[in-house]
Amino acid sequence: MKFIVIIPARFQSTRFPGKPLALLGGKPVIQWVYENSARAIEDVWVATDDERIHDAVVSFGGKAVFTHSTHKSGTDRCAEAAKLLEQNVNFDAVINVQGDEPFVRAEQLEQLRSCFDAETKIATLIREIDNADELFNPNRPKVVLDNNNYALYFSRSPVPYVRGEKEGKWHLYHQFWSHIGMYAYTKEVLQKITGLAPGKLEKAESLEQLRWLENGYSIKTAVTNFQSIGIDTPADLQTAELLLK
Repeated sequence: MKFIVIIPARFQSTRFPGKPLALLGGKPVIQWVYENSARAIEDVWVATDDERIHDAVVSFGGKAVFTHSTHKSGTDRCAEAAKLLEQNVNFDAVINVQGDEPFVRAEQLEQLRSCFDAETKIATLIREIDNADELFNPNRPKVVLDNNNYALYFSRSPVPYVRGEKEGKWHLYHQFWSHIGMYAYTKEVLQKITGLAPGKLEKAESLEQLRWLENGYSIKTAVTNFQSIGIDTPADLQTAELLLK
């Protein structure tokens, strides 16, 4: 299968406006995401509705495509970009890398790619949880797996419930998984899932992948040992600077 990477990036952000262009180690955050993605996948594109982001990508030698400003999710933006690109670019599947993940690793993209066979249409990454703070953090979605490493459910709550044990020690009695928000999809399925109406579970948890499960789509998972570090606030950017030293 031929994969491309699409990085959805928007300028407006409630907590950190303009973060794709914020400088990290002297380079825009979006450049870090782009260059690290290109270590694994040759064909990388930034999908944006902002001329400043588009021009910045072109200036460092990257490729960018303009998309509408009305998208509610990065997946929606990826779908539009994929539809535009397939007119001139040959590909079978898309890896969606968030535009605020400067430390994305080539190994992670390779893991996503390795999930695909005749049966797999959607894949994502997971990481084992080894502490109670992460397990009970609603900003770290959890995922429950079946015996074949397909997702059964995603939740902001710690699932499953470990009966008879203190909550602070649940992770010592059961293997819990954290969801890393990086996806890969066949180009056909990407268009289909973005045409679905939001479901009850998605509305309750505010997790778009539940919409896909509610409609019968399977999501294959691969285990990564690397913790995702996103840039959501100026404070996150300062932390990221320390990681470069």
